[in-house]
Amino acid sequence: MSVRSQSSSPSEKSGGAAHRAGFACFVGRPNAGKSTLTNALVGKKVAITSNRPQTTRHTVRGIVHRADAQLILVDTPGLHKPRTLLGERLNDVVRTTWAEVDVIGFCLPANEKLGPGDRFIAKELAGIKRTPKVAVVTKTDLVDSKALAEQLIAIDQLGKELGIEWAQIVPVSAVAGKQVELLADLLAPMMPQSPPLYPEGDLTDEPEQVMVAELIREAALEGVRDELPHSIAVVVEEMLPREDRPADKPLLDIHANIYIERSSQKGIIIGPQGRRLKDVGIKSRKQIEALLGTPVFLDLHVKVAKDWQRDPKQLRKLGF
Repeated sequence: MSVRSQSSSPSEKSGGAAHRAGFACFVGRPNAGKSTLTNALVGKKVAITSNRPQTTRHTVRGIVHRADAQLILVDTPGLHKPRTLLGERLNDVVRTTWAEVDVIGFCLPANEKLGPGDRFIAKELAGIKRTPKVAVVTKTDLVDSKALAEQLIAIDQLGKELGIEWAQIVPVSAVAGKQVELLADLLAPMMPQSPPLYPEGDLTDEPEQVMVAELIREAALEGVRDELPHSIAVVVEEMLPREDRPADKPLLDIHANIYIERSSQKGIIIGPQGRRLKDVGIKSRKQIEALLGTPVFLDLHVKVAKDWQRDPKQLRKLGF
């Protein structure tokens, strides 16, 4: 078992080594810390995070630029036993991604014992023979050293049981910034030799409209009841600079629809006297302005798309 800790960092660069560039994807149960880890490695928010499981619905590519390598991080939805057509499509996205990357990072939270969901994913990973697999033990800030040691041993044992040879087992805390740089140091040499695949300064290849929709959805997810997160989808209908504004005072008009599945859910999103929707607008507008670097006027509407998670036509319309 090769468990790395900070003292054995391989970050000393070998002089004149060839540049590397490639794709790494993070997989794991819903809410295993994949999006938070992606954001920490990139150094900026490119994936939405929430304490709600199943918040990621697109594969977000975060781009890490280093002197010796470029890592393109593919943050996939959490693999799970699907109950809807949307769930099946999200699982298909995960499996397609696994087939196309150079390294797979399997995220396992330090603060939760290995369960059936982890085994379900590990069995699938065991069938992928050629791609190196790194076990990333996330959320280490939530446990003491004894609990962490037990989790590392359990993960090593799981690999042996299923015939997975971990290229590394790396404990990290994305929230505390612990060993995040070390993880990048370990992933870089696993990439193929290649010039950079994206221009310096690019942090993601997600279209701005998709990222804006995700930030609105993240704000809408905060504090809602358990059954609602899966029912929320956001579509940005329009993003246009306001005309007749002086050059030094630009304003971007954004019109977006928040879709839910049933009329009864409208009140939850809008809240008494529209306070909750207003709060969603204020929170997401701040994030959008930080992302785009420009003042924004955000116009939000809540609409019903009946049972959209189970309707192929509605799924297409909402971008799945």
